[in-house]
Amino acid sequence: SRCSCGKEHSFHTKIVEIRPGLTADCGLILLEAGFPQKLLLVADNNTLKASGQLREVLKASGFILKEKIFDNLTYAFMKDVALLQELSREVEGILAVGSGSVGDLCRLASYRENKALAIYATAPSMDGFASDSAPIIENGFKLTHQAKQPEIILADTEVLAAAPSELKAAGFGDMAAKYTALADWRIAHLLTGEYYCPEIAGLVNKGLDKVMSMADRVTQNDTEAAGSIMEGLVMSGLAMSLAGSSRPASGAEHVLSHFWECKKLQADKWVEFHGKKTGVASVVITRLYHELSKYPAVKAHRDNTDWEAVKKAYGGELAVEMMKMNKPTITDSLDPDIISEKWPDICRILRETLPETDRLIALLRQAGAATEPSEFNVDDSLLELGIKYHSYMRHRVLLTRLLPMISLN
Repeated sequence: SRCSCGKEHSFHTKIVEIRPGLTADCGLILLEAGFPQKLLLVADNNTLKASGQLREVLKASGFILKEKIFDNLTYAFMKDVALLQELSREVEGILAVGSGSVGDLCRLASYRENKALAIYATAPSMDGFASDSAPIIENGFKLTHQAKQPEIILADTEVLAAAPSELKAAGFGDMAAKYTALADWRIAHLLTGEYYCPEIAGLVNKGLDKVMSMADRVTQNDTEAAGSIMEGLVMSGLAMSLAGSSRPASGAEHVLSHFWECKKLQADKWVEFHGKKTGVASVVITRLYHELSKYPAVKAHRDNTDWEAVKKAYGGELAVEMMKMNKPTITDSLDPDIISEKWPDICRILRETLPETDRLIALLRQAGAATEPSEFNVDDSLLELGIKYHSYMRHRVLLTRLLPMISLN
């Protein structure tokens, strides 16, 4: 049946099981679902250890395992996607054991090689489990690629609850980022007619409420809290798949996080967990958007971006990749008069969608999550650079990308 937005939605995921003691039943669940028995198991040393007896359970159920165990997988690079593609050619399915980067690599490799995909989650640390896209780093630039949504998502809440507090707090931070993402999505729809679905936004909000209500239990070894956070994260990923884009879960805050990440990679520095960065970026963007909402009216004009300054801010190969995103740039198709006319509606959306900045900070702190850029070595200079130039990384209408079209003090 058609949704109220006029589209027919569908998704590929058939089974999502999140419960205590699930590891012992994984072989049986996969067999009953008709999942292929000749598998490439992909993990790193940390996630493999967290999965306990998973390997033994699968072998006892008759699964034939080929394995690729990374040492400590902190980034998803395109070269590793190519490696997994090559390894997967001799098997029928891929089982990703882990969360962030492991899942990203496996979603893209399985999509490119048309292999069945299942994910066994070891930490509720980000919202990509059920996504059909994968953010991958290539040439120092992080780009989102069409990928495969897993047929099966498995999560043992005892394993999730025992995950390091920092990873659980990162998952909370990734969910907190949905407030600004949903605001940007609604604003883009208002200004350009870009596709928007209130039902999908509602699904994200439902997951968001579920996760935010667990703030004070995130850092505890609490199976119920870990399960609820995982459910919220899976809902967010399903929403992206239903929408056919990352819009419901990713706005200016994610792009700002990606900018910081790419600049730190450029400087050969450790970049921290995805959700830790997006949680902090959501505080920065929420504060900025509340400030913008105080302007009762604006007079918009044609984009006056100083492209030489933008290229300098990105630097090197990053600048080359960024310019590819801006030929043409997204604001070329935006009418300044519409921005001026719709500004009161933009401010209304911001007030309706966003929590107060202090409230957001309090929730993140309750969950043991970061709230300040300095907590992962983003100094004032990189913070300012990010706020001013992040939006050029994507060919997407974000409120931050409209700033060169608006004269503000």
